[in-house]
Amino acid sequence: MDALLNTLFSSEEEELYVLDCLSYLMMAMALITFVALLFEHVPYGRYASSRFGFPVNVKLAWFVQELPSFLLPLSLALWSSSSKIIHLPNQLLLLMFVCHYMQRSLIYPFLIRGGKSTPFISLVLAFVFCIYNGYLQGRYLSHYADYPADWVTHPCFIIGSCMWFLGWIINMHSDHILRNLRKPGETGYKIPRGGMFEYVSGANFFGEIVEWAGFALAGQSIHSAAFALFTLIVLSSRGMDHHKWYLTKFEDYPKSRKALIPFLL
Repeated sequence: MDALLNTLFSSEEEELYVLDCLSYLMMAMALITFVALLFEHVPYGRYASSRFGFPVNVKLAWFVQELPSFLLPLSLALWSSSSKIIHLPNQLLLLMFVCHYMQRSLIYPFLIRGGKSTPFISLVLAFVFCIYNGYLQGRYLSHYADYPADWVTHPCFIIGSCMWFLGWIINMHSDHILRNLRKPGETGYKIPRGGMFEYVSGANFFGEIVEWAGFALAGQSIHSAAFALFTLIVLSSRGMDHHKWYLTKFEDYPKSRKALIPFLL
């Protein structure tokens, strides 16, 4: 890994500058995505369209597209100069990121029951983003992020870590509820019930938004903040779309249930 990084960058200062630029670029991409999503759904799942390429098996798509965000940070931490990975805050923050994507790439895809195929272009875009973000978060945390020795006792780290864990649990539990909506042999959509779905239509999206907001609070960097912002833009749009879809699809849909934020939105 070091040989590749040395070829790409003439100095550590240059690489850190590139990492900062990638973060600001991700924020700009989030704003552009916000505008685009006013006119177009994110094209996967129930909103999949043949306009975005040939269909790919949903399990294969999730496995392939999420894998870079699991493997890249691990590779950077294990097989490159990782001067900061010896510090506990860096280890814990990188562990948060890797745990999420280990579950997302190696476990979640193989638990999917049925599910619509993913358009090829959607898979490619997600794959490229996971390479981009896997390098951004993995390299910054393993080699550049500099925290005080007692950072793990700071309120921002403690609250952020708790938010990350709570969001991770909500996300996985909500996915479990969605997987078990239909009995074997059943088709069609049903109203999800239980857990955070009693409060919001996009419980799985709410969990992931909380998760990465906590990661950003604990990490206190432009790199983690950019990822949290991008997640918020994409998943809040999807949560709002799901809520509108449920209200149109089911006459008996719970009227008190909000779209994304319990009791508010």
